[in-house]
Amino acid sequence: MVLPVEKKAAAPNAPSFGGKPQVDAFSIKGKMTGSKKDITSVLSSVSFLEVATEKDAINAVYVESRDINKEPYLFSIIRIREDVMEVVYSIPQEIAPRKRKVDMIRYLLNILTLINDFYQVDIKVIYQLMETAVKDISESVTMEYSKLYTAYDSLKKENQDLKKKVTRLSEENTALTSKTYELKAKSDEVEVELSKYRTLSDEVLRAKLQEWILEHAGEINVIEFAKIHHVTESQVEMQLNKLVNEGYLAVLS
Repeated sequence: MVLPVEKKAAAPNAPSFGGKPQVDAFSIKGKMTGSKKDITSVLSSVSFLEVATEKDAINAVYVESRDINKEPYLFSIIRIREDVMEVVYSIPQEIAPRKRKVDMIRYLLNILTLINDFYQVDIKVIYQLMETAVKDISESVTMEYSKLYTAYDSLKKENQDLKKKVTRLSEENTALTSKTYELKAKSDEVEVELSKYRTLSDEVLRAKLQEWILEHAGEINVIEFAKIHHVTESQVEMQLNKLVNEGYLAVLS
């Protein structure tokens, strides 16, 4: 039998998943104490239900969402017979089967509350449904806890490894900083020693001045000479004056 579920409009949040959902089912024993008309009337008053009657059953169809082709995606069918209720429901890929079943048991209990005056279910059956729901929830939570603990344990170890790495890098950085200071100190010492060799004695400086003047046709650029020989301009001028005063150089006007 094809149920008339296509008359409902597509849900506004229709999913766009490509794969079709799985379908599962379960049933419970009961007893119809009222007429089919009474049950149909009560269920028809629920806005989101589509009610379809058969010769020996009443079908309550609930389509929560449809796919892009407007086919039922998240749906359930409760088939109410004289002595049994069958629940057929879809399990989308994004919903865990255990959770979906628990949701359907909760939904079925709501339907039973609505038709309580016309359909009776043994209280033992209700207890069994509740026990199944609690068991599924418990097992699901246990599994989730196990996954979370495993993830936590992994992250904890990774965090410890990172702390060790940070400590090691910090120690290496401290050692490198100390080494840098040592190298700079040695560099400063070498610089001081080199500066002694760069600083020319007065005699050497006067000789250099004479060589320069001879090589540059009797002229001298004090600034350039001082820069090349790493001496001050005042030192150059002082030694030039001595050379002039001692008669080694003559100033041409």
